[in-house]
Amino acid sequence: MICGALFALLGLAATAPPEPVPVNVQAARHFEAQIRVTAQFDYLLFLPKDYGKSKQRWPLMVFLHGAGEAGTNLARLTTLGPPRIVESKPDFPFILVSPLSSARGWDPDKLNALLDEIIRKYRVDKDRVYLTGASMGGSGTWALAAAHPEKFAAIAPLCGTGNPADAPKLAKLPIWAFQGAKDPVVRLARAQEMVDAVKAAGGNVKFTVYPDAGHDIWTRTYDDPELYQWLLQQKRRR
Repeated sequence: MICGALFALLGLAATAPPEPVPVNVQAARHFEAQIRVTAQFDYLLFLPKDYGKSKQRWPLMVFLHGAGEAGTNLARLTTLGPPRIVESKPDFPFILVSPLSSARGWDPDKLNALLDEIIRKYRVDKDRVYLTGASMGGSGTWALAAAHPEKFAAIAPLCGTGNPADAPKLAKLPIWAFQGAKDPVVRLARAQEMVDAVKAAGGNVKFTVYPDAGHDIWTRTYDDPELYQWLLQQKRRR
């Protein structure tokens, strides 16, 4: 009898009507569900010239392009940033992965799935994984690092916007951000807001502002050896 009563109660709970919905007023509700999405990228992969000569593990750089390169043409990625540099510099000291976004924007969860695949397939030093990007890719750098800060040794966002609410998640990451003071696309104040938020959360941020530069700061930034030297000095904090 007790078991029967219990099952009856459970049955009643399972078929209980949903909570009443008030009419003519707005009501707060919450929804949460786990769903599956498909992560799919074409990407450029560069392996250093000595990659096959030993079993050593290599630093990995992930480069996120801007809105101007979004689409289906991988070759466009070779016109700027690290993908352009490695075309003529086989001694580039990183494994370089440059995914192509088919539309505007970057999905951190999908990018993280690609990162896991690269780490699984290639001899990556997990303590030296670096993330950088320009414009839309700069914003993607802030977003991916905030979603998975445990993956990276350092990040370098260029002329991109971040969410100041993410600052506590980024506080333990070495960050070097870059911005043009005369950028009409991403205003200096937006970049400064993000940098200030991370600093207020106890973060370590270098911030380079080019006084006379507009939006295109990626050419001079990625051509500067100091950026790569700084990155290689950073190791993931456990």
